[in-house]
Amino acid sequence: MEDLLGLATTSSAFRIEPRLTGRVAAFFDVDNTVLPGEASEVRFFRWLWRRGVVGWPEVRASISWLIRHLPPLSLHPLRERKLYLAGKPSRVIRHLGEEFCREQLCPRVSPTATRVIEEHRKAGHAIVLLTGSLDFLIGPIAAALQAERCFAGRLEQIDGVYTGRLVPPLPYGQGKRRLIEQLARDFSLDLSRCYAYGDSPGDFELLQAVGHPTVINPIRGMARTAKRKRWPIQQWR
Repeated sequence: MEDLLGLATTSSAFRIEPRLTGRVAAFFDVDNTVLPGEASEVRFFRWLWRRGVVGWPEVRASISWLIRHLPPLSLHPLRERKLYLAGKPSRVIRHLGEEFCREQLCPRVSPTATRVIEEHRKAGHAIVLLTGSLDFLIGPIAAALQAERCFAGRLEQIDGVYTGRLVPPLPYGQGKRRLIEQLARDFSLDLSRCYAYGDSPGDFELLQAVGHPTVINPIRGMARTAKRKRWPIQQWR
């Protein structure tokens, strides 16, 4: 893990390899999969709170917007709006996010995930991360893991200031499936030979799209789904 952290501290951008054509890919969710436990953005919000970057005005704005747009039993609107960052300069927030990632997230990457990724790499498989988390929080991890592609949430900005809206497509649910299907078309990947790892219903479409799905640290009913679909279940810590 020290090697991983060392790599991450020297690289803040995604590592992008130019060629995927003809390769098998291994697709990895990040929150509670590569990064076991609490979602990275929840940790980031708390980290910003302790530094006084966000506070009760941002909480009230998010709750107010959620009440106006909330479907029954769904928090999906909060995945599409990051109002706690609205009005904040992107340069400052991105710098804080990358600092937070190197300090708080890179040391928490699952050793099992690191080993599985290395096994896929040795087999010649392309490594692809897909996450609804924000790109600047995941960039150092993607670079450290030498991922060929990383699809993450991207915040809209106007004149260097975040609006709180995300630029579509959001890598969540159907969005993940559409992204890998486009990747397969662009690079002639055979999804029936590909692998996917995810933990929640937001990964169901991704897992169903490949020939070798595995459910990791299942939450929100995914253990039942995996048993019904006869997908392997693993615990990564």
